[in-house]
Amino acid sequence: KEIAEQIGVGEPTLEDILNDLEKPGRDPRDEMPKPIFKSDVLNIEDLREGMVLKGTVRNVVDFGAFVDIGVKRDGLVHVSEMADRYIKNPMEVVAVGDIVSVKVIEVDMQRGRVKLSMKI
Repeated sequence: KEIAEQIGVGEPTLEDILNDLEKPGRDPRDEMPKPIFKSDVLNIEDLREGMVLKGTVRNVVDFGAFVDIGVKRDGLVHVSEMADRYIKNPMEVVAVGDIVSVKVIEVDMQRGRVKLSMKI
């Protein structure tokens, strides 16, 4: 109880954290359903602007969501590209594990980055 108060979390949250630390190496993302990727899109070089793909949301952060589209690097859907309306928090629209349709809006080969949009 004392440690939970010191770090500013509830006791159940601290218990969850400690339980997860006892099982290192377990990644819950591996348990998520896998989307069916296009067979002709295997790496970042196969991507073209305007392509519409299905992917799995792997992480949601303040500025957007990272989506696995099957090219070994997750693409970023910036919060401004999630909907045609204002979104304060990306978790209003997506959650980890969701399968979403995305459009490729930019591929930066040098930096290995893919910008995606959910505005299709």
